[in-house]
Amino acid sequence: MESYNKGHWEAVYQNNEPGKTSWAQPIPKPSLEFIHSFNLPKNARIIDIGGGDSKLVDYLLEEGFQDITVLDISETAIEHAKKRLGHKAGAVTWILSDILDFNPAGKFDCWHDRATFHFLTTEAQRLAYTAIARSAVTGYLTIGTFADNGPEKCSGLVVKQYSSEALTREFESGFEKLKCIQDDHITPAGVVQHFTFCSFKKKNN
Repeated sequence: MESYNKGHWEAVYQNNEPGKTSWAQPIPKPSLEFIHSFNLPKNARIIDIGGGDSKLVDYLLEEGFQDITVLDISETAIEHAKKRLGHKAGAVTWILSDILDFNPAGKFDCWHDRATFHFLTTEAQRLAYTAIARSAVTGYLTIGTFADNGPEKCSGLVVKQYSSEALTREFESGFEKLKCIQDDHITPAGVVQHFTFCSFKKKNN
């Protein structure tokens, strides 16, 4: 099942310098705060969905996490990240895939997604995504999307906006909500984008 066009995202990363896309963050503060709140051991298996050129992996490596996977639909985005990390890139598992085509080979203690889920605009896509997450996650999940008062489009594509309540409903089958926050992201161009972030814990049943 295709979620969105691979060629579109290759063009986005090829036509923008690293760190200049609207979602770029020098420090991924909300993501790090949620991951820290899980009190994970350094050998925890962490996956960053749509991580591409995000600097979250840089900070996780610096903090001593040893089992990090980054998944992205864009080969260019992954190459940007590898170049930035240099020899440290060898410590990361890189997966080139559309999230809806992802067939996890193992389980993850922490699943992180900032700004991928909101591109899934059909119910079928969202149900496929949550089914993959349920099968792959044994511990925690954190999702960041555009808020209900956030942008209606990103990089020319329509997105689905979420309140805390709406995002919680998407994951209530299989996951228990822990915490939701609203966050204002300032783009490299100085534009404010309102985000909703929620964290969840995998239900035992």
